[in-house]
This record gives sequence, structure tokens and C-alpha cells, in this order.
Amino acid sequence: MKFDPKEVSIPKFHGVLLSTVAPRPIAFASTVDKEGNVNLSPFSFFNAFSANPPVLVFSPARRVRDNTTKHTLENARETGEVSINIVSYQIAEQMSLSSSEFDRGVNEFIKSGLTEQPSELITPPRVKESPASFECKVLDIIELGQDGGSGNLIICEVLLAHISDNILDDNQRVIPQKLDAIGRAGGNWYVRANGDALFEIAKPVGKAGMGYDGIPENIRNSKILSGNDLGKLGNTLELPDENDVISFREKEEISDILNQNYNDRDKLQQELHLLAKRFLSEGNVNNAWLTLLQS
Repeated sequence: MKFDPKEVSIPKFHGVLLSTVAPRPIAFASTVDKEGNVNLSPFSFFNAFSANPPVLVFSPARRVRDNTTKHTLENARETGEVSINIVSYQIAEQMSLSSSEFDRGVNEFIKSGLTEQPSELITPPRVKESPASFECKVLDIIELGQDGGSGNLIICEVLLAHISDNILDDNQRVIPQKLDAIGRAGGNWYVRANGDALFEIAKPVGKAGMGYDGIPENIRNSKILSGNDLGKLGNTLELPDENDVISFREKEEISDILNQNYNDRDKLQQELHLLAKRFLSEGNVNNAWLTLLQS
């Protein structure tokens, strides 16, 4: 289907956008107004956009139903300070509770049962239960429109980061399983960045790999190997040496496949590709190549 934002309703396109651009991290933003009243609210239009200077951006959009603005936006304009806190799975329900439409001046820390932790460089408090918090000053606010659903980009420079010791390894790197962050999807859906939802892909470093176009055609057109499998193969610098391919035939698993399917080339290729797929799932790219090149 095609969805033209000029032809469908704002709520309709809003739902399509948020359900497909997902999952989105959540900025749990703490602000104060000029009278010192504290506000706490989550926003999933959020991400990091620079490390030098360190910049986080989130967007409190104008409400679709009545075109009103959020207290967070008003406070950020008044005081120029925001505490941005990462939401872990352990406080997901309390985060959701804080998003309720409480009256201006109501402290969502109290309503949600979360704890105010004094900041060091800014006035808005941090969320004590959050595994990571950032004290920020507002650099700019960019209005994207004046109608319901229009965003307001709050561009924040990080002045100080607070990272829980419990989520760091011995080299002070964040352990994602211990961060246990959640992300926003469409409707009432969230995701949890933990367990089987987490997976690793080694970054291409140094010399560029051979690429997809460097993979032999019979492998590239495999009905067994997926795009992810081919991506792993394409990250290899060069094909294995021919002597290594020949030596690999002595492996019992390989020799059995070769002997049993000697007269059936299609079946031979299928069995070799299935074995290579297993090697790739185990992270053994070299053995996968040595297997694939037997045909």
C-alpha cells in the first residue's frame, strides 16, 4: 500500500510512522518550570546525534487531538535545562504511568513512585532508578510546524553523564544485557533489548571485504543461504587458498557429503550450503567458505 501524508489523516499516518520506525529509544526527560515545579515525561522521538560535542535530541510533538504542547517543551524553553534518563525494563511500567496527562505543576516522580536524584550541574533532578542519566543544557529548539502532530526538536548538549557501576564491565564499557533498555514500537508495543533480542555483528574494520559482488555466482544465488549469510561471506577479505579447500575434503563431514552426492550436483550443492549455513550460524566463516568451495 501507499500512504500519502497529504491524503490520509494525521492519526493514521502517525500510526504508520511509529509502527515502522521502530524500536525507538526513550528519553525519560526531567525538567523544571520557572517556579521550580518538577516534571517527568517519556519521549520516543529521541536519539544521540553527536559525540563531540555530545548532543542528544528529543522531540515533544504537539498533541494530535487538540494541538496543545507538552509541559516538557514549555519548561525547556523557560529554563534551558533537561535531565535525560534511559529507561530500563525494571522501570517500564512506572515510565508508562508518568506519561499520563497530569495537570501542570503535578510531580510525576511522586505519581510514578520514582526517586528524584539531585543533579550536579543543572536544576532538574535525575531518575535514581535509571541505569544511565545525562545532565543537559538546551542548545536550541526547532519547531517543525504549528499543527497537531508537529515535532519540536530539543537539541541538548550533555554536560555530565551518570552511568551505574552495575552495568559496566572492567573496561568501563556498558554491558547491554545489564543496561536492559527498552524501546518503543507502535501502539502499546515495546521491545526489551535483552536475551535473544540482542545479537552481535562485528564491525568491518581495516581493509574492505570482497563484498556481495565478489561472491561466486553459484553461492550468491543460493536458495539456502540468506542475505545475512551472504553479508558475512562478503565481509571476507579474499577467498581461501585452493590448497586449504582441497585439504578440507579430508574432514569426515565433508567427505561423506561428497561421496554420497557424487552423481547429483544439485543435491551436492544443497548439502554443502546447508552445512555452510550451520558454520555461519556458529560464527565460523572460514569453514563456511571451505565448505562452499567444494562444489
